[in-house]
Amino acid sequence: MAMAQTDKLDSLFEELKDADARAASRIEREIWNEWSKSGSPAMDLLLQRGRDAMAAGETAAAIEHFTALIDHAPEFAEGWNARATAYFVAGEFGPSVNDIARTLTLNPRHFGALSGLGMIFEQLEQPEKALEAYEAALAIHPRLQGLIEAVERLEAETAGTDL
Repeated sequence: MAMAQTDKLDSLFEELKDADARAASRIEREIWNEWSKSGSPAMDLLLQRGRDAMAAGETAAAIEHFTALIDHAPEFAEGWNARATAYFVAGEFGPSVNDIARTLTLNPRHFGALSGLGMIFEQLEQPEKALEAYEAALAIHPRLQGLIEAVERLEAETAGTDL
């Protein structure tokens, strides 16, 4: 199984720190590309089938594909992250949070999983926790699209409340 920590990823994350917006989105695509490599053509196919099902709005089918992927490749972080996203879309926040936790255990730098966690906390009306998750994502990927605005919005919302 491909690991979430490779020399190539290390250098991409290093580049990301000082990247301008255009470079950041290119680097982000390269990182996602690396994360999507399971090291097995069969597992890559399951990931792609799940992603295709998501794109077609077939969330239940996507969850099945991602579950099969996880069963065969439990150390492949992207399988867990993909299923977390599918669960989120299905409105199943509990299972989504569990899969995000697993993703972050396998790949602590997964800004996508952290940002998903923030979205769930927002849905659950827990702005302080959402803010923490978004700030953790931005610490890894300072130019993550949409998150800077989300943080500003949540900071304004939570100002004056005890954190």
